[in-house]
Amino acid sequence: MSWIANFLKPHRTIPITPWTGNGRWDLSVSRVAILWFGLTIFGFGDALIINSLTGNAPWSVLAQGFANRAGISMGVATFLISAAVLFFWWPLGERPGFGTLSNILFIALAIQFGVSNFPEANSYAIGIIYDFLGVALVGLGSALYITCGLGPGPRDGLMTSLHNLTGIRVGRIRLGIESCAFLAGWALGGRIGLGTAIFALFIGQSVAISLGVVARITSK
Repeated sequence: MSWIANFLKPHRTIPITPWTGNGRWDLSVSRVAILWFGLTIFGFGDALIINSLTGNAPWSVLAQGFANRAGISMGVATFLISAAVLFFWWPLGERPGFGTLSNILFIALAIQFGVSNFPEANSYAIGIIYDFLGVALVGLGSALYITCGLGPGPRDGLMTSLHNLTGIRVGRIRLGIESCAFLAGWALGGRIGLGTAIFALFIGQSVAISLGVVARITSK
């Protein structure tokens, strides 16, 4: 069992992989394919958490609340919110890449497909399984898209922009951003619950473990 523990050991940094680009517009067929695959399973993971009916991830709380108030789908709400966040961090000096624009489109499409086609959990226990599977998929999707090096997603770009502007630690900036999204979504009627807490507690570790897996696979 020790080899499993070692294989799943979290990674502290973002590894350089065979598909890592040299710039935000350094495109190749394989790099773009891995980017889009990562973003798609990221969206599927988010959709599973939504369909768990146990509470959404913070940004999905906001998207669901906005969607319910505006009478639009979750996918459209996610797309509009991501575009709005991109608009806000552009004046702060951050610049988007191919991955940034792909993030806005593919995650929204994957969430809409997943919410519409994945069955909703028919019990609380199944909902919790959905939550942990969703967190695992979001972590793996994040690791794949991040290691492509084609630019941050809208939320990550806002985080780094505010960090560079204020000097406040990245962790505190991210906590503030996630808290604002959560509170705004809650006020709009988005679903919160145990699933929200599971995502908040485990998503960081999920991304770190996935980065470690990617690093170990590509180093051989």
